[in-house]
Amino acid sequence: MRQPTTPVTTLQRELRDEVRRDYPRGRIIVAVDGRDGAGKTMFAESFARVFAEDGSAVFHASIDGFHRPREERYARGRTSPEGFYRDSFDYATFRRVLIDPFREGARMPDTGFQLAAFDVQRDIPVESRWVTGPEDAVLIVDGIFLNRPELRGIWHWSVWLDAPADVAFERMAARDGGDPDFLAESNRRYRLGMDLYLRDGDPRAAASAIVDNTDVAAPRRTFRDFC
Repeated sequence: MRQPTTPVTTLQRELRDEVRRDYPRGRIIVAVDGRDGAGKTMFAESFARVFAEDGSAVFHASIDGFHRPREERYARGRTSPEGFYRDSFDYATFRRVLIDPFREGARMPDTGFQLAAFDVQRDIPVESRWVTGPEDAVLIVDGIFLNRPELRGIWHWSVWLDAPADVAFERMAARDGGDPDFLAESNRRYRLGMDLYLRDGDPRAAASAIVDNTDVAAPRRTFRDFC
């Protein structure tokens, strides 16, 4: 089903067509990366629907479904930026139950994969729900830190959603509560943890495309300045 034509879907169709020029068939894994509050989940959900317009089988997952238990996430302290960057997610499980079996399905379509493994609100693993797909399928994963060095080999294609820190933290406050001032002490863990990622992973350089998502209703593609 074709989505209504909007500035969002127009841009996403251009991005989809770019992906399809390089990967017309098979299993494709696409990352939607960006800072917290950049609009990743909303963008990824719409992007998945745009990919499905041509009849493709499309699956959407979030790295938020692969959090580590609270005790592990806060092992370095509840305010630790390094803990936020290094300890938030269980990448071993993410690979084992989602990425690796999804890839395997290109050869063996009956191979099942899980789109989530952990409920961060209840701080418990979720019940295993295995799904399958055809040989040709698209998996879109949204979340923070997706172009960190140890994950880069996963993605066939990725987008980095840009949004100024002040805008992103205002969105987070509206969504989750908290202080909308990105310089507030209560936001230090998240602000400085993201700074660690930006230095360590340089996600703008790693991404296949950069999208300015300051206005979620009118995103626009931008290009990295290499000068």
